[in-house]
This record gives sequence, structure tokens and C-alpha cells, in this order.
Amino acid sequence: MSGVHHAVLTVSGWRVAKRIGGMPVLELTTVGTRSGARRTVVLSAPIVERDRIVLVASRGGADRHPDWYRNLVRHPRVEVTRGGTTECMLARTANPAERALLWDRVVEAYGGYATYQGRTEREIPLVICEPCERDADDPAG
Repeated sequence: MSGVHHAVLTVSGWRVAKRIGGMPVLELTTVGTRSGARRTVVLSAPIVERDRIVLVASRGGADRHPDWYRNLVRHPRVEVTRGGTTECMLARTANPAERALLWDRVVEAYGGYATYQGRTEREIPLVICEPCERDADDPAG
């Protein structure tokens, strides 16, 4: 479904299909753990703040982490595209204290995440994405 969603976003200039279940949609581009190839997936984001996006590595409650999550654990520098604009971000797994603070907000945004957590014994990771720091030598920075 991600490929179809990506095509709709691209063709519509991000005017159509930019929300799923009431949550904003984004494209996350990671580097493949084994292949080293760029991989892009369409995801919903239950928490979007000025300098932070929170993603949920739920995989519908499957017993295995999604590939995109395993990729960003290995290669935390990712690209996030929202509304047709792409930015470099650093992704990391929320620590236990952060997860405890964020989980209720995530479930409030989409109650299905609680259902997904109930389907698996693994703790579903929350991923915090924050902007990459600009290089002091970068004239744009």
C-alpha cells in the first residue's frame, strides 16, 4: 500500500491522501541495513511538533520490527518528507522515560496502537525524529 500512497501523494502534489486515521502522513527514507540502498515508506505520525516527529514502529502488532525501524537503528540519519518538503533528521528510539510520557499521546492520536501492542510481546518502539544539525561551514546553515 505504501507504493500506491506514495504515487497519490506525488501526483497530487501532496494535496490528496496527506492524512491517515486523522494523523499526518510523511515519507521516511532510510538506508537499508544490508543493501545500503535508500528505502522509502509512507507512515502516519501521531505526534508532529515544531522540532520533533514521533513515529510508531508497530507493524500492526507483528512480532517483528518493521524493516524501516531496523534500518534507522543502524543508520539514524534519515530523510522525512512532509507536504512535499524533505528534511534531514536524526532518528532514535525513545528511551523508557520518553516512551512512558509519549505513549498515552500516541494512543490518543490513534487507539489502534494500543490494540497493536496487545497483539505482540515485543514493546513497540517509539521513534523520535529531530532535525539534523547544520554544518557550521554550510552557507545555507
